[in-house]
Amino acid sequence: MLNYEQPILRTPDRSKWKESFYSRSMELPDELLIGAIDSHVHAGPVLNSNPGHFDPIQVAQEAAAAGMKSIVYYDVFGGASGMAWVVNRHVPGIHTYGGYLMNSGHGGMNPRAVKTALHIEEGCRFISFGSHCTRHSAERESTLIDGKLVPFKDAFPKFAEKELSVATSIPVEGPISEELDEILTLVAQKPGVYLNTGHVSVPEALRLLDLAEEYGIKKVLIAHPVRGSMTIEQQKEAAARGAFLEACLVDWLYPDVPRTHYYVEKEYMDMGAELGRFSNAVKWMKTIKEVGIDRFVLGTDYGIRAAPSPVQGMRTMVASMLDYQFAPEDIYKMIAENPAKLIGIDD
Repeated sequence: MLNYEQPILRTPDRSKWKESFYSRSMELPDELLIGAIDSHVHAGPVLNSNPGHFDPIQVAQEAAAAGMKSIVYYDVFGGASGMAWVVNRHVPGIHTYGGYLMNSGHGGMNPRAVKTALHIEEGCRFISFGSHCTRHSAERESTLIDGKLVPFKDAFPKFAEKELSVATSIPVEGPISEELDEILTLVAQKPGVYLNTGHVSVPEALRLLDLAEEYGIKKVLIAHPVRGSMTIEQQKEAAARGAFLEACLVDWLYPDVPRTHYYVEKEYMDMGAELGRFSNAVKWMKTIKEVGIDRFVLGTDYGIRAAPSPVQGMRTMVASMLDYQFAPEDIYKMIAENPAKLIGIDD
């Protein structure tokens, strides 16, 4: 039976934020979650070789109970806007969204797939250049051989031949492909959709910023793996050019467990090389303060059962930022106000 109840909208009581560092209540992180948005959540279905994700309805129900405003689902195997449509029909009190990742299993930079994703139900809120199967990422994911991490491309000739050859990459200079041209045109025609750099390299992300300006794309998100590899000055420059910068809890608080992530084959289980490049909490917090909060969007990138639920992840992130003496108003801007602008919720 479908549930068509009207959502019960809650607004945060900002008077409860006016507490000093030394007299902070236990309830303050919960208060800051009211109206918050987790703009990066992975929930099932997933590969049989990578089980144990929360289900999207569970996540939405917990988020609604916490008073959160929205969730944005990621699906590395395709688009998540169809799943968001299902969740929205069954879970009152919250409205969820999905994006589309141009991963190689469905053609990588495939304009027809992108066009389709933009027109499924509400349509995707972002188009990403892929996650674990961008060329930059795929070249670095590794297996363990004789106690040493060895990239898949070096350990398995078939991986280099079959997977790297179709991995997404962006030319850092010179002409672009017809496919990329069509995809950028499609995104530019949808002002509510943002371009997500995905797991590309820093030079590729900077080229995407140039292309976004050229094509008239208004909103760009520098995905957290790229941002984590940027210098402070590069991040400041990207923010000054109007890009949003993503920072996720997974960057510094994530179980270091082997995952197949995207590839079906067991031998392509990543043994931790990707996680090794992320910073610790101290550096993560310091970077945000140095770059400035105005263009930061915070999320969890949670969803696997080896970690807490995404909602508990948001609560942990907020509580940790309070410990690092971020002002409640600044935290709220990064978990609620900036994500709403990026997603276009208040447009």
